[in-house]
Amino acid sequence: MGWIVIILVGAFVGWLASRMMNTDEQQGALANIGIGIVGSILGSWLFGGVLGIGSAGAAGTLSVWGIIWGVVGAVVLIALLKAFKVLK
Repeated sequence: MGWIVIILVGAFVGWLASRMMNTDEQQGALANIGIGIVGSILGSWLFGGVLGIGSAGAAGTLSVWGIIWGVVGAVVLIALLKAFKVLK
């Protein structure tokens, strides 16, 4: 059951981040899921682990703060992919 929640939250987080960064048209559902999951991990590590922001450790969980920090991490990931010209 945990994997299903991870995939659903990852899809939602990836979709929100791709809409914010205007990359939704060039990404499919699998890319949104991947970006959402990896972005949530990045957000949890960067903002929770490195910068020590307390609620950021919940990134990617099924909570309001988890989704917010997951989206922030996914936006950072998309910005990095755009900087390295992986995404347009």
